[in-house]
Amino acid sequence: MLLVAPRPGERTRAGPFHGSSDALAIAELAGSVRPLLAITADASAAQRLIVELAFFAPQLKTCVFPDWETLPYDQFSPHHDLVSERLATLYEMMRATFDVAIVPVTTALARLMPVDYLAANTFFFKQGGKLAPDELRRQCTIAGYTHVTQVVAPGEYSFRGGLIDIFPMGSALPYRIDLFDEDIDSIRSFDVDSQRSIYKVNEVRLLPAREFPMDEAAQTRFRQNFRIKFEGDPSKSRVYKDISKGVPSAGIEYYLPLFFDATARFTDYLPAGTVICAAHGLQEAVDAFWQDTHSRYATLRGDRANPVMPPHDLFLAPEEFFASIKPFARVEYAGTSSEPGVESSQQHHARLSTPDAQLATQRSTVALPPLGVERRAENPLHRLSQFLGSYQGRVLLLADSPGRRETMQDFLAEYELRPAPAANFEDFRTTAAPFMLGVATLHTGFSMADDSFAVITEKELYATLARNRSARETRKTTAEGMLRDLSEVKIGDPVVHEQHGIGRFLGLHSMDLGEGDTEFLTLEYANSDKLYVPVSSLHLISRYSGASPEQAPLHTLGSGQWEKAKKKAAAQAHDTAAELLNLYAQRALRQGHAFTLQHHDYEAFSEGFPFEETPDQAAAIKATLDDL
Repeated sequence: MLLVAPRPGERTRAGPFHGSSDALAIAELAGSVRPLLAITADASAAQRLIVELAFFAPQLKTCVFPDWETLPYDQFSPHHDLVSERLATLYEMMRATFDVAIVPVTTALARLMPVDYLAANTFFFKQGGKLAPDELRRQCTIAGYTHVTQVVAPGEYSFRGGLIDIFPMGSALPYRIDLFDEDIDSIRSFDVDSQRSIYKVNEVRLLPAREFPMDEAAQTRFRQNFRIKFEGDPSKSRVYKDISKGVPSAGIEYYLPLFFDATARFTDYLPAGTVICAAHGLQEAVDAFWQDTHSRYATLRGDRANPVMPPHDLFLAPEEFFASIKPFARVEYAGTSSEPGVESSQQHHARLSTPDAQLATQRSTVALPPLGVERRAENPLHRLSQFLGSYQGRVLLLADSPGRRETMQDFLAEYELRPAPAANFEDFRTTAAPFMLGVATLHTGFSMADDSFAVITEKELYATLARNRSARETRKTTAEGMLRDLSEVKIGDPVVHEQHGIGRFLGLHSMDLGEGDTEFLTLEYANSDKLYVPVSSLHLISRYSGASPEQAPLHTLGSGQWEKAKKKAAAQAHDTAAELLNLYAQRALRQGHAFTLQHHDYEAFSEGFPFEETPDQAAAIKATLDDL
């Protein structure tokens, strides 16, 4: 065991845990104590843990409570898939049907809907049971579901005679309920794209569609609380008017406390016997979050048309948050061995000369020594070979994918390193082989403080290559033509509309077309013609990638000029495709030669290239290697 759980209300410190060993510590603790809540310093650490726990302990039922992925007071709502996952996680926590739950600390600060709201608005339908369509309509309305003609997203339902399609929140697939009068004849999941049934199920769980109610009582309560909280005429507020009409405004989540008489804390959903594993750096993360939130509040608080709630009404203060987890048993991680004040690998080995020192560090891990491949050396793997020769324990080397595992196995064999295969982590723990090779996407390797075993990832062997690969992927993403956000285009820039051609961006303009103020992109075309494009149609706009932006040729609206240009380009693409097909056909008829690629020789050659490849160059290099 790496950790021993304290009693409720007590805390203990453990570690330091270097790299991915914190996931191993949680997995081993969960083997004897459940349920566990792991609180991480940020969202990326939470996603890392969920992946690594699946490797170290695949039998554990794990879940993540995700963030809304919006900044405080943003005027747009989180994606419905995130809301669905949040509701499903809260439901599992409320029923204590999980082994390990993971939450970023800044997400745990948000005030939540009361526990009884989730419990009272969760329904079940079983095959063979009774279901009155009118009653289901009423329940769906109370739960906040939207009636549509075709179900495609969580929180939607549709009635088609005796068939009811519904996409419950927290579910990966929608369900089709076949009624015979009021009897449930069958329940099947179906695909949203093809609308074809997939498999039968016996029961459907229906969670609320939102984290707040939208019935008449909730609207009345919202209006009353809004008038108490904010001064001035509420009818001038967009949010107030939308809720009065029964429409959830974009960004309404940051008014959630107004829908309830009282809110809940994240810990209110936890079972009484939960053990909390607190990562290092929580205090710093909470302080930074509160500083940013107060800064945004100070900037936005003067807007009378869109008033914002004080941070303390929406989030737990630092002292309130730490007081909320105090009644639970807590295991607090020490910092990793790369942080100040924590011993390094060399210090650790120098200190293991006495039995007392070994007992003191047996629950911690240390960083691995440098193991990077030296591609210009006679033996590129000499560091790894030296480590394997001197290390007292067993070693597990992890490749990122099955294909990489085969490549690494051949590479290792060239230098007389022949690891045994490891199907999973349990296979490694129960097999006596000193050196094994498996597949997992761990973030960083580590060594146990007592030198019982070490885990090495590709990051340790190919650190430089990993950084270059990440940079290439980033450049490839940012080189795409489609705009992802309005911040990517400046006033005066030429842009291309999918249906109207090249115009020049003049900025944003608000207009009321009968449904409230809506923002439009203003595009100028030839003859000073204007085109107004709703912000919701941003996906139709892409960057102009022609010659000089100042000399971009503007098209004339309604002239057919753009359609002619597209047809001409399509014809040229067709001719080019025909030429390529002919070339490929001739190439396929010729007898080729299969070249053998020596990976370490190629990597040594690549290191001599003094420039960073462009995305197109990287793609061409990969295609060439594949052809060879």
